Amino acid sequence: MERRSFLKVSVAGAAAAAFGGASWSNAFSANAAPGDGPYGPLLPADGNGLALPHGFTGRVIARSLETVADTSYRWHMAPDGGACFADGDGWIYVSNSEVPFIGGAGAVRFGPDGSIVDAYRILDGTDVNCAGGKTPWNTWLSCEEVDKGEVYETDPFGVNDAIVRPAMGRFKHEACAVDPDRQVIYLTEDVGDGGFYRFTPATWPALSAGTLEIMVGPADQTSGAVTWAQVPDPSADDEDTRHQVEGSKPFDGGEGCFYANGTCWFTTKGDNRVWAYDAAASTISLTYDDDTPLSGVDNVTGASSGDLFVAEDGDNMEICVITPDGVVAPFVRVEGHDESEITGPAFSPDGTRLYFSSQRGTGGEVISPGMTFEVTGPFRS
Repeated sequence: MERRSFLKVSVAGAAAAAFGGASWSNAFSANAAPGDGPYGPLLPADGNGLALPHGFTGRVIARSLETVADTSYRWHMAPDGGACFADGDGWIYVSNSEVPFIGGAGAVRFGPDGSIVDAYRILDGTDVNCAGGKTPWNTWLSCEEVDKGEVYETDPFGVNDAIVRPAMGRFKHEACAVDPDRQVIYLTEDVGDGGFYRFTPATWPALSAGTLEIMVGPADQTSGAVTWAQVPDPSADDEDTRHQVEGSKPFDGGEGCFYANGTCWFTTKGDNRVWAYDAAASTISLTYDDDTPLSGVDNVTGASSGDLFVAEDGDNMEICVITPDGVVAPFVRVEGHDESEITGPAFSPDGTRLYFSSQRGTGGEVISPGMTFEVTGPFRS
């Protein structure tokens, strides 16, 4: 995509085109359980600490506080949520920085052969930018994970200034996912009694104004019909958004969020669950409710095959695959990063490369430099 095409592309059918249409249609009809994954067992870790299945290779593309190869950009601390965007014959990977007060986000541009050709800043001066979401019109929604945090719409191509979107609510944002079929955006909230929200723009796809709603249902409900109610004051000037609607359904630490073909999957770290919201039926169900092999559920993304890839915050530092037929298995393990978390999983536009970060790397401290990886191999389609 040309840089000047920012916010000028058609969004109709974008999710179906990106994620394989029918591959998702009947996915995850029952709780997923451990089993033999589609890629086989993990081999011993390589020189970068990546334990991968046969046929896959990995490399480090960036390290916090170090200049990205062949560029002048110093990679940010605490790399977190991320996404990939097509860029002509190449692509771009964007990454948040979960650092207090300076936060923001950066990007790496790749050429058609996978070589790094540029890296640059796309957002500055924000606070604890955790996860976010990619839009079908090729912007990155970067979310602040602080009380009364906001959503910033940013330009992955580095041309347009970021714009704050207060109509999307002020709360401890984690991630969001765009549903172009219903023209809404789902949002998670990372607190112990966090809400699950949807934002309906007044004029699609402009995010400057609209209606913020919160899911309503019993606190202990894990399946069945749910409803939505409007949040009276998205600015939360007098009361937190999650407490403004009687009967709003609490979720224990909302984390990653991903939409494809009528379903929005989201994770809750406090109870280690992967949820599925059926947008057409307005029902919820559990895709994963266990503690092995996937523990510390966090960021989530999907492949064109219909597989979900869920990253761990802690545990043994794995990204696990959940297949449409309900098998959960490790796909990659990052060894020697015991006090870190895996963040920002995202596939390149052609689906052959998976990007993610170890937020704190091997140092084990909150401010330890992070590492961002690329895994290449025969991902199924």
